[in-house]
Formats: sequence, C-alpha cells, structure tokens
Amino acid sequence: MNTKLLIPIILLIIFSSCNDEWTDEQFENYISFKAPITNSEGVTDIYIRYKAEEKTTYQLPLIVSGSKTNTQNKTVHVALDPDTLETLNYERFQTREDFYYRELKSKYYSFPSEVEIKAGENTSLMNIDFALKDIDMAEKWVLPLTIEDDPSYTPNPRKNYRKALLRINPFNDYSGTYSGTALKTVMEGYENETPIVKSEIKSYVVDENTIFFYAGNIDEDRQDRRSYKIFATFDRNGGVTFDVDNPDMNFQVNKTASYTITEQMDEIRPYLLHRYLTINNIDYTFSDYTMVPNVDINYKVSGSLILERQLNTQIPDEDQQIEW
Repeated sequence: MNTKLLIPIILLIIFSSCNDEWTDEQFENYISFKAPITNSEGVTDIYIRYKAEEKTTYQLPLIVSGSKTNTQNKTVHVALDPDTLETLNYERFQTREDFYYRELKSKYYSFPSEVEIKAGENTSLMNIDFALKDIDMAEKWVLPLTIEDDPSYTPNPRKNYRKALLRINPFNDYSGTYSGTALKTVMEGYENETPIVKSEIKSYVVDENTIFFYAGNIDEDRQDRRSYKIFATFDRNGGVTFDVDNPDMNFQVNKTASYTITEQMDEIRPYLLHRYLTINNIDYTFSDYTMVPNVDINYKVSGSLILERQLNTQIPDEDQQIEW
C-alpha cells in the first residue's frame, strides 16, 4: 500500500478510537459527602444559628462523582461513625483526653438514615436538624457521619469523602473570634511589666444574647478551662453585663462595659459588608487558683475586643451571608 495513504488511515483509526472512548464513563460513580476539612485537626467546621426554641436545619451535600450525569435513582444510607472519631482523637491527641472531640449527644440533632439522589441529578442535600438549647460549648462537639455500604452504589474509597466529621459551631449576633490586641492582662504586683496580649479570643454561644469566653489568657488548651468561663450578656441598648458561675475565681467587674456596632462596605468588593462589634470598657480582675496548687495568682484584665463579620449582601438569607 502506498505509504502516503497508509499514514492518514492509521491516524484516522487512532482518533476514532479516542473519540469513542469519551462516550464511556471516565470515572467511577462514587458517592461522597461534600464536607471539606477546614482546619488542621481533621474536622469540618459548620456554623448553625442558635435558636433556643426552634430547630435549625443544616444541609449537607451528597455528590455522585463521574464525567457523565447520574442515570439511576440512588438511595444512600447514612449512619453515625463514632469509630472514626475515636481514631482521629487518638491520632491527634494521644492520651490528652481533655483535647478530644466529643460526639454530639443525640438530643441535639436528628437526620434521616436514607437520602435520595434522583436519576438525572448528581447531588442531593441531607437535612440535619439541630436543637442546641443548653449545649455546653466548653466541649468540642463533633457529629461523625459515614456513608454505609450498599450493593446499589459505591461509597468513595477515600476516607475524607466517605466520612464527614462535623465540628458544631452555633452562633448568635455576638459570638465568634474577637481581635484581642487591645485587651491587656497583667499579674497583680507586676502592673508596670509588659502585659499579656492575645491576638485572638474565641467566644462561644450560651443563648441568643449571651456568649462566654475564658478569663485572661486561658483558652481551649487548658484542662480546667470550664472553671474560668466569663459570660457576657448583651442588651439592645448597647450594654454588656459580665458574670461567672464559679465563685472560686474571685471575679470582680470594675467598670460598666458597653458595645457598639459599625458597618462599612468593602472598597474592592462593593457587595461585601464589614460589620464590626466593639466591646468597650472591659475591666475585671480574677484569680487563677489551679495553675499552681494552693496559690491564687491574681490578674487584672482591661481594654476592648473587636469582632469583625464579613457579609455577602448578594445572598438574601443573612445567616448564609456570613463568610466564615
């Protein structure tokens, strides 16, 4: 055969073969959660508006992977997965059980054991209802979920896609991570020394109008952190009231605190609203009575805290606007 004719025929066969290949499915139709890990500790942070008397629904996406549209109705079975949470805790924290994530108690949530993904669709939303009244956020709560095996589908073999370890973060209008650079902590008798300043101070929900944070420089890493909660209750007139539930810390407020809220649109992204909540006139003293056995170490804390929230005003639902 003429060589000039042979080369085009070979090329035609090759390209025809390649084109036929794209009519077939290129990837396995695995079932996955869409729950990307959002911190260095292997869990997915989710944020839920706190409502004492109502349920709040969080929608967790399930996905069918593949290069083509799903052609079958699928019933996906979802279950609790405490074993994976137990493994994560030991791998991350070893014997420091005070650092462990705790499995969320069943009274705080409900979810369906089956989720339908319809033919012609590659995603579905699993509704998880939360009722978080009286939850104690001194613990690090996680809802561990897994996609169960079933002959009608294949769960994604990668752990981070088949599993969802949801770190529960309820929020209200005042909770979040405050900038602590303007809040100074000094030890009694060393007022002229360089104060202790933390870049961030995390606060936690108690109810719709109350948060708590830890006194001075105490944070989640202290085993006895729950003994040093300071509750801040916000009224609608700009006042803030501080209180504690542990008399042993000798807590005393020296000034009347207040708060202000200011807003500013972003100069680069005009749809983005910056909302700043500032707590002014923070001034209190407390005793750290557990760091050194039988010794009270007294501290004075003074200054202000600032919480910034960024809201995407293009989204109608304000709770969904917040860019965490």
